[in-house]
Amino acid sequence: MDIFVLKLILAPLIIGSASLAGRKWGPAVSGWIVGMPLTSGPVIFFVALSHDAVFAANAALGVISGGLSLVAYALTYAWLATKFRWPIALAGSFIVFSISTTLLQNFTFPLWPIFLVMVSAIALGLYLMPREDAEPGEAQPGPWDIPARIFIGTSFILLLTGIAPLIGSRLTGLLTTIPLYVTILSVFAHRHQGPAAAAHVLRGLLYGMFAFAGFFITLSLLIEKSSLGAAFGAAILTALLVQGTTLMILRSQHRSAG
Repeated sequence: MDIFVLKLILAPLIIGSASLAGRKWGPAVSGWIVGMPLTSGPVIFFVALSHDAVFAANAALGVISGGLSLVAYALTYAWLATKFRWPIALAGSFIVFSISTTLLQNFTFPLWPIFLVMVSAIALGLYLMPREDAEPGEAQPGPWDIPARIFIGTSFILLLTGIAPLIGSRLTGLLTTIPLYVTILSVFAHRHQGPAAAAHVLRGLLYGMFAFAGFFITLSLLIEKSSLGAAFGAAILTALLVQGTTLMILRSQHRSAG
């Protein structure tokens, strides 16, 4: 099957399925779902199909580094939201994300040190998140929400995998962490339920990022030493195991808050 056709089939399927699942739970669990490598995973998969294992491994290392920018984005949005409306919070968080990504582009880190730094940053981000209770609200995304996510996400995957040879493996990996879905969720929650609801989305994102970290450390360790199917299969299994653990933590916190 042509790789372009495969992208058009797999990307909407992954994004749409995760989005439908996210509607069944509150903002924190929705953020937890989009913390999974929903775009970064497919991007690296298609990069691996189109390039050699070394290029894909370097891109995966870039994704791990880019996790630091995502943590910085989440903290910036959550704290700006406590004082300002969503346009300022969004602009400020993307400025911080862009600065972080630009700085990280100039440095290359060994796999294990940057992985440990990213996991530590996620834990620190959770500790520093605002802790106000979300205001009750019944607002639901409109019928355009999931089709828009599928369109944006699929377009992003097609674009990034298409320009990967031009921008190089590291920048490709760094750019896969652009917070597409969590921005949609955070802004919606902020507008309709207040800043605390946006913080719940972003806290869920950080919990979900532990699975993101598990996915990419496993992939990075195996992609040059085994088949593509085995490397991605092991990475997906690792992410699911970690994701199950963090879901139990989120549920226990929700019961305690209730």
